[in-house]
Amino acid sequence: MPKYVDPDARRRVVVDALFRVVVRDGLQRTSLRAVADEAELNIGSLRHYFASQQELMHFAMQSMLDRLGSRLLERVEQIGELGRHPRREQVQLVADLLAELLPLDERRRAEVTVFLDFNTAARTNPDFGDLSRQSAAGARRLVHRALTRLTETGTLHPGLDLDIETERLTALLDGLGLSAVLHPDILSPQTCIEVLLTHLGALTAPTMTPNPTP
Repeated sequence: MPKYVDPDARRRVVVDALFRVVVRDGLQRTSLRAVADEAELNIGSLRHYFASQQELMHFAMQSMLDRLGSRLLERVEQIGELGRHPRREQVQLVADLLAELLPLDERRRAEVTVFLDFNTAARTNPDFGDLSRQSAAGARRLVHRALTRLTETGTLHPGLDLDIETERLTALLDGLGLSAVLHPDILSPQTCIEVLLTHLGALTAPTMTPNPTP
């Protein structure tokens, strides 16, 4: 009787191996053979997922988006109704949510590396354009939604242009991600978090204090 192979488990093995190779060698230089060797699989098994370099790159980016989307959804469910949390905690919760986009640990560093390499390739390869735009639009929707929820709870300064603030915060996240991947010895995970919290703090309305009783 043939040995049963769990396709989901096999896919996780392939994705993990793929990400490790991408971090080490770069996405555009990652080969089917290198991924197969890293996953300790024969190359025929890999061809079940992709038959070319282009399919491999697309698979890597889609896998990154799938993983990130699952974690973001889990965090949103954990947060629940944002307004039930104290104001300072609201800012921390939103920062923790957005920090899923930053390379703060090995897993997220691999994902941001895939993101950067794929989008570099997409600049000159129209076959990758749709997925690249999808990821850019998704990041902006996430940031806009987070800022909107903070506005609805009265946490942010009134009158902010949320479209402009979305672009500012998205650019900050993109810059932190790029710098932290390229220069981890200069920009640490802790500094990334501090920068993000400082930015959100600058958008936060001052807490009203009651007038002292005469």
